[in-house]
Amino acid sequence: MSWWRRCSIRTRLAVLASAVVALLCAAMAVFIVVMVRQATTEARSDRLFVEATTLGAQTRRHVPDLSESAPGRTIQVFDQAGTMVAATPDMADKPPMTNVRPDPDAYYTTVSCDERVFPHGCMIVVAYPFHRQEGVWQLDLAVPAVPWYVGPALIFPLVGGCALLVAATAAGGYRLVGKALQPVDAVSGHLSQITASSDLSHRVPVPKYRDELRNLAETANRTLERAQSAVDKQLRFASDASHDLRSPLTAMRTQLEDALMDPRGTDWPRTADALLDSVGRMQALIGDLLQVARLDAGVTDHHETIDLTELVAGELERRTATTELRHRLTPGVLADCSRTALTRLLNNLLDNAERHAASAVTVTLTLEPGAAVLEVRDDGEGIAPEQREAIFQRFTRLEASRARDPGGTGLGLPIARQIAQAHGGSLTLQDSPRGARFVLRLPARAATGPVRAAAHGAPASRPQDRPEVR
Repeated sequence: MSWWRRCSIRTRLAVLASAVVALLCAAMAVFIVVMVRQATTEARSDRLFVEATTLGAQTRRHVPDLSESAPGRTIQVFDQAGTMVAATPDMADKPPMTNVRPDPDAYYTTVSCDERVFPHGCMIVVAYPFHRQEGVWQLDLAVPAVPWYVGPALIFPLVGGCALLVAATAAGGYRLVGKALQPVDAVSGHLSQITASSDLSHRVPVPKYRDELRNLAETANRTLERAQSAVDKQLRFASDASHDLRSPLTAMRTQLEDALMDPRGTDWPRTADALLDSVGRMQALIGDLLQVARLDAGVTDHHETIDLTELVAGELERRTATTELRHRLTPGVLADCSRTALTRLLNNLLDNAERHAASAVTVTLTLEPGAAVLEVRDDGEGIAPEQREAIFQRFTRLEASRARDPGGTGLGLPIARQIAQAHGGSLTLQDSPRGARFVLRLPARAATGPVRAAAHGAPASRPQDRPEVR
């Protein structure tokens, strides 16, 4: 079967179509042969009966002389005692054609293949009784039986017609399948060119008919579009990352070169502090890049049931804020998530809010049907509606953000949104009377145990003082 696997799909389909047609043609040919043979046998039997009737009428008057052979005549005549009284020369010394003795008023037809009587093949035999004065005599007549193939005039046209039909099916099937697969060949050829050239801007041709091949071409084009989008995204990511990495490196190189030009007059502690600032910026950028790479690869930390109220309250307690932190946390808000990832998301939102807040940052945690809702709101200048989605794009930094924090990476909010989406939630920037209001929604779980509560404007209570939710 290895040759079958090596054959093209059009060859296999053409062979299968030819095999099916051959089977159907063979079945039809057998049916035709059987029906024609049966009809021919019945016609010969009817003619034989007519001849027996005529010959029987003659024999009632006198016994005919059958000693002279006549082509196509095979006859035996028996008297009332069963003694052969007349026969054609080829049957004179042969046993009776049939041992059947029908009723006096009926006749009997059979096919005999007895080699003692018919050494050259089977014969159709009619046993015809007729009445004479002496009693009931019997007349046996025989003609050659119809062969299984009926005759050359039937079998040759059937075999030839079937052969032509199978050949036409094979050729037509091969051609039709080839034409049907032309779009597939075109798609394959274009994909090969795209693979060889690495140019994802090309698209495969789309057939005009709305069928499975059109769906294949459209799916291939969508895949190419997504691949091109991913490649463009990676190129932009690499370009922006290299630019942001180049800036602190350039600053560090410049500071070192200036210091080395006048080693004795250089304030080395001050230079070291400046270098540490650049190193810290690079470290933060590299950490963000690694986090982005992990999120893009779908790598997630272990998820467990987390008390979001306790997590948010703990982070707010540990945080050294540059602005006033206000919070209102609903007790007993649970969610299945990664503690490390949610902590980073919260700190990214708090860092962004503190960077833009005028005097205070407000954190609110509420529980809605099936969702935990965390809001981080500042009282700064806010963000224009047309720029609300732009801030979630990587390395995007608005003018206000650059002015307040020149060393930012532009990855904090994109990472926060990716973490939210990886947990089946969402992070959006929504309307607020003043400043920016970031809203995080996560799938929530029903509370099944003690939770940690926090009051408005006050630090969260100790774990041992937590009220029990029933």
